[in-house]
Amino acid sequence: MKGNDKLITVLNELLADELTAISQYMVHSEMCDSWGYEKLHKSIEKKAIDEMHHAEWLIQRILFLEGMPVVNKLKDMKIGKNVQEIVGNDEQAEADAIKAYNKAIKLCHEVDDQSTADLLTKILKMEEGHVDWAEIQREQIAQMGLSSYLSNQTSEAKS
Repeated sequence: MKGNDKLITVLNELLADELTAISQYMVHSEMCDSWGYEKLHKSIEKKAIDEMHHAEWLIQRILFLEGMPVVNKLKDMKIGKNVQEIVGNDEQAEADAIKAYNKAIKLCHEVDDQSTADLLTKILKMEEGHVDWAEIQREQIAQMGLSSYLSNQTSEAKS
């Protein structure tokens, strides 16, 4: 089914955002793992996997609309140097994604493509969950202090 060219272009921009998010989350996840913050490592890794699903769904939709997925263009990543920067950078990337998805959903309605709007709404809700997670982490750091927060991110020593 031939899709709207402008919408396919926007879907490819969203795909670039998702592919960038995957990379940023994976780097942040592995940094947390190397610092011994196992719980944070697993949480961030799960978000990377969510972003992989988003990329997969976008690729499927672009192909369905007879477009060509562009997978070789990443956006700039913002790699944090510490846990607070990691959480903040990831939160900002997700906030930007929410704006982009809302804008894309509006375009879907303008070009009468409800199925694509439904897909983007599904992804949007997941992105909102990622922002909520980051907000919770920032609030925990503020309430507990960084040291207590980080001590809660480690797992018990293995025998």
